[in-house]
Amino acid sequence: MAYRLKSDESVPAALKRIVCEELESAAAQLESQDPSKRDEGIHEARKSMKKIRAALRLAEAELGAAFPAENSRFRDIGRRLSVYRDAGVMIETFDSVKEKYHDELGRRTLGSIRKALVAHKEQTEGGDGITRVLAGIARAVRREVKKVEKWPFQADGFRAFAPGLEKTYRRGRKAMARAGKKPRPENYHEWRKRVKEHWYHVRLLESVWTDVMQAYEKSLKELETWLGDDHNLVVLHDKVAAEPLALGSQRDVDLLLKLIDKYQKELRDNAMSLGEAIYAEKPGQFTTRMEHLWDAWKHQPDTLKEIEKQERRAARKASPAAAPKAVAATPAA
Repeated sequence: MAYRLKSDESVPAALKRIVCEELESAAAQLESQDPSKRDEGIHEARKSMKKIRAALRLAEAELGAAFPAENSRFRDIGRRLSVYRDAGVMIETFDSVKEKYHDELGRRTLGSIRKALVAHKEQTEGGDGITRVLAGIARAVRREVKKVEKWPFQADGFRAFAPGLEKTYRRGRKAMARAGKKPRPENYHEWRKRVKEHWYHVRLLESVWTDVMQAYEKSLKELETWLGDDHNLVVLHDKVAAEPLALGSQRDVDLLLKLIDKYQKELRDNAMSLGEAIYAEKPGQFTTRMEHLWDAWKHQPDTLKEIEKQERRAARKASPAAAPKAVAATPAA
C-alpha cells in the first residue's frame, strides 16, 4: 500500500486508489480479534481517516460541492474512534511525563493517578462491548469504498491538486500565526491539524522529492509530533484538573499539572522555532516550487524514476535519522 502518487497513474485514479486502500486498512485494523493489539488498531484506523481527509483536501477543488459531505463522514468516523484512543493516550502520556521528569519526581510514583486512568480506560471500552462497536464501524468504513469510486474527479496533472496544496499550506501559516499570538490549546490543536494535512500532502508527492524535500518532510513529521504531544498533554491536563479528588492526593495532582505545563512550554517553543522555518515561503512560492519538481519528475526517463524509487525504499529501511534542525526545514531556492 503506497500513500503516494505514482507515475503510471492519473491523479484521479491515484487518489481513489489511495483512499480505498486506507479504507480497507482501517476496516481490517478494527476487525482484529486480538485484544492486545486493539489500541494499536484503533490508532492506525484513526490515522487512515486523517490520511483520507488529507487526500480529500488536496482534491477539494475537484470535489466541489460534494467535499463538505464527504469530509464530514470521514471526520465523524474518526470521532467515533477518538473516545477510545484518548483513554489509552492519557495513560501513555502520563507515563511519558513520569519518564521525562523522573529525577524531579524522586520516590513519588503518582500511582493512584495512573490507576484511575487505567480504570477510566476500562470503563470507556466497556469490556467486550468495544468489539461489537468496532466491528460496526468497520462495516461502515467498507461501505464507503463504492462511494469513493463515484467521486467526480476529472482534472489530471498538477492542476488537479495545486489549489488544495496551496490552500492547506496557507492555512498552516495562518494557524501558526494565530497560535503564536494567542497560545490557547485550541489554537495549537488547530495548527497541528493543518501541519498534519500538509505533511500528508508532501508524502503524497513523495515521488518528486529531492534530498532537500526529504529533509523538509522529516521536519514536518517532527513538528507534527511535537504538536501532537502537546495536544495529548492538554487532554491529560483537562482530565486531571476536572477530577482531582478521584485521581489521588491534591499534592500529587498539583505536581503532575506543574510538570505538564513545563513540558508543554518546551514543546511549544520547539514547535514555533521549527514552524517558522517550515512556513518561511509564501504559499504561492511553495506551490510554484512543487510544480517545478512535479514537471521535472514527469519528464524524467523511466530508468531514472526506478533508480530513485529504489533509493527511497532503501532510505525508509535505514535507521531513523536524527531530528532535522530548523534551519534545514525550508526548501532551498
